[in-house]
Amino acid sequence: MNRPPSGPPRHDRLRRSRELVADVAHRLADSDDDSALPEVPTGTSTGLISCHACAAVSPIEAEGQPCRRCGAALHRRKPFSISRTWAFLLAAYVLYIPANVLPVMTTRSILGVQEDTIFSGIVYLWVSGSQLLAIVVLTASIVVPLLKMAILTFLLASVHLRSTWRLRQQTRLYALVELIGRWSMLDVFVVALLAALVRAGALATVEPGSGAAAFGMVVVLTMLASISFDPRLLWDVVDLPAANKMAACPAGPAAKQEHLTDPS
Repeated sequence: MNRPPSGPPRHDRLRRSRELVADVAHRLADSDDDSALPEVPTGTSTGLISCHACAAVSPIEAEGQPCRRCGAALHRRKPFSISRTWAFLLAAYVLYIPANVLPVMTTRSILGVQEDTIFSGIVYLWVSGSQLLAIVVLTASIVVPLLKMAILTFLLASVHLRSTWRLRQQTRLYALVELIGRWSMLDVFVVALLAALVRAGALATVEPGSGAAAFGMVVVLTMLASISFDPRLLWDVVDLPAANKMAACPAGPAAKQEHLTDPS
């Protein structure tokens, strides 16, 4: 009696994975010049602010005051988003060097003591025939953290320069940073697992090195940097002119509503 298949065929899963990667690449390569940004009402342009805790809407003049429904402080954007993101990001850049130079793992055995860095481990995996695993470790341990820091640096520079270049793609880059951030702790997980499993008394022991601590701090700092960054700051360069236009209209809620609905 033949056993029914437990899941979709392997080639179907590979095909869906290729389609997903192709769709992400197409969305990132999509040009803002192909379609104009639609003029839609936003909180800034309509003079409103949303509570981050309960989503209650209040006038923008109430920024910094307690929310009328839940009591949380109202903020149009994350407080001190730029300065906090820069602080976490610069600290991550500083620690990225010792994370790749210092040993992440120290192996003590009857044959002696061996210290391995991230790069030496990648070279060992490649030379020993595990090229695929070496590529995975290289991507998760070196490429992903550096890519996250480079993307966040680019987004911060775009906010400082008030750039309107490919705003949709910049927003997708931020989403990409949040997506790949969870895969940055591969080395720390491997070292912690080996340190817990390889306990053979006097024969061999595996201890985490100072490089693992630095690498873990780099991952945490980049996560804090991505959390501190407010992607809505990218769109302020588009929303603020609309807000200025709103401020120039006659005072009063009825006049502002009439200004928003008037096609002329």
